[in-house]
This record gives sequence, C-alpha cells and structure tokens, in this order.
Amino acid sequence: MSLSIQTLCEADRRLVAAWAADCAERVLWVFEAEQPDDNRPREAIERCRAYARGELDTAAEIRRRFGGGSAAIGANPAPKAAARAAGQASAVCHMGAHALGAAAYASRAAALANPDNPQAGEDEIRWQLGHLTAAARTALQTLPPIGENRSGPLGPGLLASGEIGAIIRKLQRGLDGREL
Repeated sequence: MSLSIQTLCEADRRLVAAWAADCAERVLWVFEAEQPDDNRPREAIERCRAYARGELDTAAEIRRRFGGGSAAIGANPAPKAAARAAGQASAVCHMGAHALGAAAYASRAAALANPDNPQAGEDEIRWQLGHLTAAARTALQTLPPIGENRSGPLGPGLLASGEIGAIIRKLQRGLDGREL
C-alpha cells in the first residue's frame, strides 16, 4: 500500500504538528470567548502537542482526529474557524497536509475576529510563516500545491476551495519565500 504524498513520514508529521498546534492555539480564545464550557478544541490542541512530542501513538490519534473540529457545529463564523483550526491540527497525525488546514483556519478566525483590521488574516499568515522551524518548513515544502493531488486534504474539497483554499495558496507561496 502506498501512502499519499500528503501524508508525510511520521517524523515530519510530528514536526509540523507542533507548528499546527501553535497556529490553532493563537486563535483558541476566539472559540473560548463564545463557548467557554466546551473544551474540545483545547483538548485537540493538547493532544496535537503531545503527539508532536512523541507521547501519543499515531494509530490511536488517527482514530481520535477531528474531535476539536466538531465543536464548530453551530458556532458563529469566527469561533467556528478557530474550532476547525484545532480539528485540523489534531488530524496532522493522519496526514501532514492538515497542518496547512490548521494554519488556514487560524488565519480565517483571526480575520473574522478582527473586522476592523483588514490585515488581521495576512498578519496571522506572516506570524505563522515566521514561526516555522527550518525542519517544519522543509517538510511542508514537500507537499504538493493545493488542488494538484487528489489523495489527501489538499485535493479537491473544502481545503482547496473558497477562502481557505486561497489562504493555503498564500501559505504555500510563503513557504517558498514568494510574496503572499
């Protein structure tokens, strides 16, 4: 059985999981302000960090992925994007490409939570790219451009379309040092 190029090897998934958790955690406040009693996104981020540190088993985490993202159901747009960032981060254990999904939803949450700042989403992307380790950047650069590989989250679907797809395109350009 061959793995999708979007999976990344386990070592690289653990590297990018730490970054995805950082991205999701930066906007967690947006969700918690609306849903203070719902811990699912926070728990998803904590599991993602534990996975990144090698403390959790890949197979077990694959079975638990997206738990934080289910908190998005019924939430307003900004908290929904923050919850989806946590859900995408928790899914990195399955496929490394979900790290870009976590970052994109975090950027979206930042933009929606700051309607008076038209640069909030772009500022978040700049922070995300500046916060990458060299090893995580290298791992993410091995992913195919969004929409070009059908065998994973960067293929046709939610991450490749609309505003989230546009954000991922910006992230991928930024990984290569190109203008956002």
